[in-house]
Amino acid sequence: MTKFVASDLSRSVEDYLKVIYHLTETGQPASTTAIADALELAAPSVSGMIKRLAEAALVEHLPYKGVTLTREGRRAALRMLRRHRIMESYLVSCLGYTWDNVHDEAENLEHAVSEDLVERMSRALGDPHFDPHGDPIPAADGNIVDVTTVRLPDVGVGETVTIARVGTGSADRLRWLADAGLVPGVRITILDQQPFNGPVTLSLDGVRRVVGRDLALQLLCARQN
Repeated sequence: MTKFVASDLSRSVEDYLKVIYHLTETGQPASTTAIADALELAAPSVSGMIKRLAEAALVEHLPYKGVTLTREGRRAALRMLRRHRIMESYLVSCLGYTWDNVHDEAENLEHAVSEDLVERMSRALGDPHFDPHGDPIPAADGNIVDVTTVRLPDVGVGETVTIARVGTGSADRLRWLADAGLVPGVRITILDQQPFNGPVTLSLDGVRRVVGRDLALQLLCARQN
């Protein structure tokens, strides 16, 4: 069995581990098909890589059930998430990027910068806990904030919640949400939920907004304590 440390991991391996982490956040294993779709790769090549990752003790693959990260695999994935989300935060806060165009830039940089530079960026930002999209930034020791959220269409009419995370990477959708003021940290009140996958009507600072269900599903909200 091959044993890896963080510096041994190729960009391809790091990308696989991040994708598997995202696909298994709900606690369910990731299928090979889902991994292939997320990486835009052919299923046979993904199967080959999964076998290599399993041999390196970074993932566990149970036939007909799916793929999960081992402890080492999860640690490596969280390391990459920390780098990516700190990069996004720094680019937005210090270099004038907007949340709709920062992802690809951070994706390229995260594989190239040193750990020292990442930690300097984090300190310069005041060691943030969340990135511009509301995603939690893993700490240097691998701990990550567990925020309980509910999708916007699952919030009851009359309820007031705070937008915590935005689960889309689409630049067009992010620009629309920013223009509408629907960003992490704002409080909204649900005015109406149309049945049969209809839109959600909400109030933001007294202004009514109508959000289609497909986009509303990508707004993750935190209930008030």
